[in-house]
Amino acid sequence: MASWYFPVADAKAAVLVAPGNAGNRSFRAPLARALTARGLSVLLLDYRGYGGNPGEPSEDGLALDVRAAQDFLTREAGTPLIYFGESLGSAVVTELATERPPSALVLRSPFVDLASVGQRHYPFLPVRWLLRDEFPTTDAVARVKAPVTVVFGAEDSIVPAEQSREVAQAAGARTIEVPGADHNDPVFSDGPELIDAIAGAIR
Repeated sequence: MASWYFPVADAKAAVLVAPGNAGNRSFRAPLARALTARGLSVLLLDYRGYGGNPGEPSEDGLALDVRAAQDFLTREAGTPLIYFGESLGSAVVTELATERPPSALVLRSPFVDLASVGQRHYPFLPVRWLLRDEFPTTDAVARVKAPVTVVFGAEDSIVPAEQSREVAQAAGARTIEVPGADHNDPVFSDGPELIDAIAGAIR
């Protein structure tokens, strides 16, 4: 599984970055640059079927991939771990956190579950019957034994803001709502709101 690791000497923590459904690790290079500048080591994960990795993505497969990434960071970093997931990646790291608690969990634009997002975009289809994978973020996050921060855009056209608020409520999370921001706006690449949320997650 190809990923990129950016170690920082005497890092305050290491960040496992679980991406969303778009792009690959090269798209997250600005995020890694901003976080390493704040004294954090960073692992940019690409799942199976993404970024040149072999295989087909699935809920079970992504769970295996993120566990392999967490194993690597545990061996290499030797510092507190922050799990950061964006959109689909929020579901992936939340499930991981229920079994392997991090020092902190940061979720960007999380959805309630995959079917809830699908139902919004394809209301004429029986989405809950058709989806093979569930990614039940809200159910899982309620079981996480770590501080949780949820960051999302107020004008998100992919994952409605009310879904991210519902996830935050289930987690009892610190919430950062970015006014006017849509799902893929530059603020969620390396904007100050996001970087501050991750860098300040361990309190």
